[in-house]
Amino acid sequence: MKTDTSPLETDALIVGAGPVGLFQVFELGLLGIQAHVVDALPWAGGQCVELYADKPIYDIPAVQVCTGRELTDRLLKQIAPFDATFHFEQLVSEIEKRDDGRFLVRTSRGQSFLTRTIFIAAGVGAFLPRTLKLEGLESFEGTQLFYRVRDPSDFAGKSLVIVGEDDAALDCAMAFVQDSAHRAQSVTLIHRRDGFRAEPNTVAQMRALCAEQKMEFIAGQITGFETEGQRLSTIQVSGVDGTIRPVPLDALLVLQGLSPKLGPVADWGLALERKQLQVNTETFSTSESGIYAVGDINTYPGKKKLILCGFHEATLAAFGAATLIFPGENIQLQYTTSSTELHRRLGV
Repeated sequence: MKTDTSPLETDALIVGAGPVGLFQVFELGLLGIQAHVVDALPWAGGQCVELYADKPIYDIPAVQVCTGRELTDRLLKQIAPFDATFHFEQLVSEIEKRDDGRFLVRTSRGQSFLTRTIFIAAGVGAFLPRTLKLEGLESFEGTQLFYRVRDPSDFAGKSLVIVGEDDAALDCAMAFVQDSAHRAQSVTLIHRRDGFRAEPNTVAQMRALCAEQKMEFIAGQITGFETEGQRLSTIQVSGVDGTIRPVPLDALLVLQGLSPKLGPVADWGLALERKQLQVNTETFSTSESGIYAVGDINTYPGKKKLILCGFHEATLAAFGAATLIFPGENIQLQYTTSSTELHRRLGV
């Protein structure tokens, strides 16, 4: 086991930056507890941003309708006074209980934390991109192989191949054809069959661009690749008729959706029921004192997988943790309408 020279010390570590994880920051902040947040994705929002960023949500209290992205933006503004520190693109890989009751936590990127409490708000697990299973191709990840669009300018003027079948893949392909600021030199869309899990109007627009020879669609699967020097130069696409076609490219963008992975959580020794963490509904503590589970990752009688239920769970978990972080203190319930202390913490 690695030896940590300088772990970050904190009272609370939140695993997961989806809506429930973000609201956990808020509830802890009201109690005077600052938090660090770890998430596998490159940004906050969890599956709300990754899976339905622009789709409407109707069951957030007092908000008639908002998208996943809008909900995330509002939560980030709400927690701004509490200065949470975010650590993106990393998974929690190890948890070790220390003799003093604190936890030493390590991530997949070598970051370590020494924390009094842990809040697992990881949904149904870490959402990771579905990758192409082709030996040797992973060596090009981050240089020519990508699973997300971070900066559209990275693909401008390049021969771009996109793999995918849903609205995100088709919209992305069309954007690099139509956006004059980030137009690719050429765009080729690949899917294993001539059928898509996308809105009919989106499919019709894509086919129209192909008919105008502004982009190309190939029904088939990538089964091999060629290199020139240290660069990926060509992919080999096996068509539905068995024909293998070489496709030159500068960049390969794979948008095959996300897959939830429970990952290391399953190895932490916590009580599980059907891959979900069992909790005490008084404090939402797991079977290990000091570790809490909120949101879709937990299970208990009557559990409902709704964001608003996760907000309730985060509230009770924060009060439960406060008794460990501030031993011997009487943790008072205060109201944001009247408490001068809460006003001070909120900066209002």
